[in-house]
Amino acid sequence: MRSVAEQCLRADVETKTKLLEYLETMITEKRREKFGEILRNRTRFITIVLEDIFQPHNASAVLRTCDCFGIQDVHIIENRNRYEVNPDVALGSSKWLTLHRYNKAENNTAECLSKLRKDGYRIIATMPHKDEHTPQTLPVGSKFALVFGTELEGLTETAVSMADGFVRIPMVGFTESLNISVSAAIFLYALTGRIRGQDAAWQMDPGEILDVRLAWALSSVRRSGIIASEFLAKQRNG
Repeated sequence: MRSVAEQCLRADVETKTKLLEYLETMITEKRREKFGEILRNRTRFITIVLEDIFQPHNASAVLRTCDCFGIQDVHIIENRNRYEVNPDVALGSSKWLTLHRYNKAENNTAECLSKLRKDGYRIIATMPHKDEHTPQTLPVGSKFALVFGTELEGLTETAVSMADGFVRIPMVGFTESLNISVSAAIFLYALTGRIRGQDAAWQMDPGEILDVRLAWALSSVRRSGIIASEFLAKQRNG
């Protein structure tokens, strides 16, 4: 059975719009203005993939980084490790993001990356030893997914074999790799700055904005599940 939030997001545009307007009467004007301000800078042009991250505080720090730099979607692959958000690190950022979990297939990495490619994303693997692109040279004319692996083992062979390109952060010290949350921050700072400086349509379209804003409103209103269920029932019954 679908959750109330899923039912809301699967409704037609008119119903979603009316529900959002109703829910936002229960939200302060300041928060409504904040929603609009943040949505103008939100993007799905770049998306993030976390493959089997086993340290939840690091993955949670990545979520916080994504929110800070305007990334809306994070794809979480759970092959061996189940990811739980660490609230002390994420600081509430997860409720403003759209999290996609992949944990039901035999090869969740292949399922995730195949779906992203079908949705028009280039698969860009982050690898410190692949001398192909840096954040400054990676082509950003079309949308792409940045794939991160674990600090200890890196990306799986599946992820590497399915990649359309590779990107690394140049380093000149003895240490060969950065903490994943630090890497994500460096990549996103550079790459979001670059996409916002080009003509490509990096902002979300009106339909995406409606869905995200509705999800945010549902997260912001107390007892929103009950309120939304009653609203949808009234809509169905005329």
